[in-house]
Amino acid sequence: MTIVLATTNKKKVEEMKRMFAGYNISFITLKSFPCCPEVVEDGKTFRSNALKKALAVSKFTGYPAVADDSGLEVSALGGAPGVFSARYAGDKAKDSDNVKKLLREMGPLYSSADREARFVCCIAFATPEGKYKTFTGYVKGIIGGEQKGFNGFGYDPVFYPEGLDKTFAEMTDQEKDRLSHRGRAMKKLYRYLKGLQ
Repeated sequence: MTIVLATTNKKKVEEMKRMFAGYNISFITLKSFPCCPEVVEDGKTFRSNALKKALAVSKFTGYPAVADDSGLEVSALGGAPGVFSARYAGDKAKDSDNVKKLLREMGPLYSSADREARFVCCIAFATPEGKYKTFTGYVKGIIGGEQKGFNGFGYDPVFYPEGLDKTFAEMTDQEKDRLSHRGRAMKKLYRYLKGLQ
């Protein structure tokens, strides 16, 4: 089975390909379709954004497509940054800008209960005929007071998964894959795709 990964985020592509290594699935990226129009992520939920991307890319390319939308939800911030995770500090913000803004917002909150958060990932699989299925994964944790680690991307340097004393950014790729929101959603996707073969 050949599937288009509907993202231009190199780190996401690396994660997805790594998690499916050894399976009878061939992934191609949007680099193979330079004329594919950009899909505006203007949905109010991770699911609506992922689904919009997967359906649009699958229809344009003629291949099944997988898209994901993911982000961080902080309880004390009313669920922010949420669907705005990638552009929390502005439309052209870098990961480091978003993390710095988050730490500023979290500054006065000291207790673990006040710093509770969760990563959310919704993956959508769509076919050119317009059929689709979505899969969601979550991982709970807390936001640390400073950045630690250099692996991963996004908010990984400040996110401590529940019960652990190191951030996602301090973990190996394999350790993170076993625990992450994307890893959990991808396992559900894999079971579904296996049933189609």
